[in-house]
Amino acid sequence: MKKVIFFLLVLSSYVVTSQEEQGYLLNASELKIKPGHDAQFTEGVQKFKTCYQENQGTDIWNIWKRIHGDGNVYVLTSTMENWAELDKDQEEQTEECQNIARESIWPHIESSSSSIARLMPNISKDNGGDMQVIYVTFFNVENAPEFLEIVKEVVTAMEEDQGEPRGIWYSFIGGAADAPDYMVSVPYDNFAGLDIDQDGPWEIMEKKHGKAKMEEMRNRFRNSVSHMWSYLYELKGDLSKQ
Repeated sequence: MKKVIFFLLVLSSYVVTSQEEQGYLLNASELKIKPGHDAQFTEGVQKFKTCYQENQGTDIWNIWKRIHGDGNVYVLTSTMENWAELDKDQEEQTEECQNIARESIWPHIESSSSSIARLMPNISKDNGGDMQVIYVTFFNVENAPEFLEIVKEVVTAMEEDQGEPRGIWYSFIGGAADAPDYMVSVPYDNFAGLDIDQDGPWEIMEKKHGKAKMEEMRNRFRNSVSHMWSYLYELKGDLSKQ
């Protein structure tokens, strides 16, 4: 993650683990905004973005607003091709841009948490399209080999049925005891995409394998997961730099 992100907020340290997949690394920082401070926070981010662009900053980032759940939450994301990017010289920011972050962004953040995850390209949809809305499901996993085996079978069935996987999968690296282990992000062009009726993963599995096999796979999946939860997010283009 490049230096501009550190000016937006202070990030936690990350634990590095080996990964089988060699997709890009996703940095995500969840920002809970103080009640009544949404307008001040978004104005501060816009001011920082303008300052950064005027100073020929080259980093890119996305900011997503969570649509439901507790509190007013934004998620700041950026990507790295590999860990070596952290060894590169960081961009120096002007004092003006640093002051904007300190005075117009940080005071409006109630709390923040950070994570890093790696894309799992072998089971993921090509995410090169126009994603304005994403539906993200997080998983705490008790039995990772079992979980991944079933996910791969389900993704294969969905790919055969629909021509490509439906979601973008990530494996988290490190984190707190209650941090998620995996997540899948299903992208949509807009909110209207959520109205389109589609077969779910278990319906597709039943079509391919029959009801008995589907139920056996679903039970194995549920037993491999200790907790799962989902949120809907909207991309805020005016706050993002792409």
